[in-house]
Amino acid sequence: MTKKLRSDGGWSATVTGEPLDLVPRLLGTFLIVSPYADRVEREKFLTATLGSQDRLWDLPDVFRFAPSGRRLAGAEFRIPAESASAEDSARLPLTPAVRPGGLRMDEAKDFRHEMCTVLCRAPDDAVLTCLRDLDVLDEPLEARIGIAPDVALLFQHGTVVGWSLTDPTRYLTATYAHPDTNPPSPATRRLLTECLDLITTPVVDDLIDGEPAALTRLQAAEKALREQREDRNRAEALLELIATLVEDYGNQ
Repeated sequence: MTKKLRSDGGWSATVTGEPLDLVPRLLGTFLIVSPYADRVEREKFLTATLGSQDRLWDLPDVFRFAPSGRRLAGAEFRIPAESASAEDSARLPLTPAVRPGGLRMDEAKDFRHEMCTVLCRAPDDAVLTCLRDLDVLDEPLEARIGIAPDVALLFQHGTVVGWSLTDPTRYLTATYAHPDTNPPSPATRRLLTECLDLITTPVVDDLIDGEPAALTRLQAAEKALREQREDRNRAEALLELIATLVEDYGNQ
């Protein structure tokens, strides 16, 4: 079990036994594991904490620590636009199992944590795993630390190399509000998979190139989401996920 960890961004931390008691929120391509409820509260949260944060034209992953005690207070992650092939995704190690835990930063300071570059998708998108790069798949993982419900950090040689979200459909939300507590409908689960196909390679490249089959898929997904009567909040979240693509290519 990893006790100490470090990051290529120049920060190090100790694993504690106290994960965050926060419900993850999947808002577009952003996974939010933080206590704020709107943009105003987010700005106050960033001001009151330290660590890695986004800035104008720069969108790294966000780790925020409380100045007093230096414990992890919240995090945000971005889903990368590149999807690994099914063959590469199948290489993702299934072990070790997730072990709940928190983080305590060793030195109080600001830093930058580079976002992951590749998305590995489990069958039916039951788990989304984002990795620093595909080289991570060449060696075993050292640990998976569950920093919040269904959210884990992945470590290799004591270094953060990625993160994962289990049952992503459950955590879809169109706003900063908490996701619905009811289980997702089967239709929503299927449409999440379709929307993830649309926003990542290779399908998104086909959309940009004007491939008719990709355009048809985009139009069909938008229509299905607008007509879906059940699980409306999650359907609205998926519409937000593909909104830019619909605006740019939906009427071609």
